[in-house]
Amino acid sequence: AKRRDPESLCLECPPSLAADMNTIQGSLSPVIPVNRAREYYELCKPRVVMLILFTVMGGMLLAVPALPPLGKFAFGVVGIGLQAASAAAINQLIDRGIDARMARTCGRPLVTGTLSVKESILFAAILNISGMVVLYFLVNPLTAWLTLATLIGYAGIYTLVLKRATPQNIVIGGAAGAFPPVLGW
Repeated sequence: AKRRDPESLCLECPPSLAADMNTIQGSLSPVIPVNRAREYYELCKPRVVMLILFTVMGGMLLAVPALPPLGKFAFGVVGIGLQAASAAAINQLIDRGIDARMARTCGRPLVTGTLSVKESILFAAILNISGMVVLYFLVNPLTAWLTLATLIGYAGIYTLVLKRATPQNIVIGGAAGAFPPVLGW
């Protein structure tokens, strides 16, 4: 069977929304702070992160017969949330060329140029390191390392390799999506 190119199924992004990728990498558009914060927020794919955290909390609640310790619960949610947001930002960094050609994604901050590649890399790194520190020191090292492995699985294996190699990417990449309840456990 002939494999379909997922990009050919989408409408082309209007030129007014899609910025030239060469311009984006070196530019930093002046944006008022509130809008800038919103762009960083969107870089984190907040709706996806919220769903991840919902499943993490479910895993935490199922892990013990009573309620989990409040501190571990809160720090677990914060640390895993930071790591998930970092993975989302890395995903957008890797896919910015594809995102520029798809109607659903052409308004993302890296595509429109409201955030530069350098800013996004720094932001993703800060989120990643912060999440690791919170999980390692305030929850436990195993959760920290498993969460980092999930980030690598999603941002590295799924985004870099599987999305471009096989139409079965979502099935194989689903392993990264199945980890949040385990992390909560």
